[in-house]
Amino acid sequence: MSEKKPLYESPGEKGKRGFEDLECYQLALQVMAKIHAFSKTLPPDEKFDLYAQIRRSAKGITGNLGEGYGRYHYLDSLRFYSIARGELNETLARLIDAKVLDYINPTEFELLYKLIRQTEQALNGFMSYVRRQRTGSQEYGDKSVHEDQASYDILQGAEVDDRQD
Repeated sequence: MSEKKPLYESPGEKGKRGFEDLECYQLALQVMAKIHAFSKTLPPDEKFDLYAQIRRSAKGITGNLGEGYGRYHYLDSLRFYSIARGELNETLARLIDAKVLDYINPTEFELLYKLIRQTEQALNGFMSYVRRQRTGSQEYGDKSVHEDQASYDILQGAEVDDRQD
């Protein structure tokens, strides 16, 4: 059995390219492309609803994988990978919506469902690997980086009306 050619192959040196070498990214790219192809078959009255939502969530998977890969600290990376996993599951939820509304045939639904679950499994495996590596923890520790909480003055009733703009 021959190996399927990836949808995108980076011009860089193999093994030294970046996120585009990740199996979970390659699978997410397939999900995005297949969802886009499917979305073109949706009825016109879904153009500003299901059509837009499913395409955005599918693109969010690959975008968050790329952004997470560019972060230095592993906890920051994991946050984006977790968002990518959420986008993947949102895509599946929208696909289920399409199935319930009879916008997709059962065979196409099953193929996309299996691809999404395969992508999720690969992403979970990659996230486990990132957790074990703990990149950046030597320099910055294992605490997440965040801004201090802002404090706000809350004005009541008449005080709001008396403010000068």
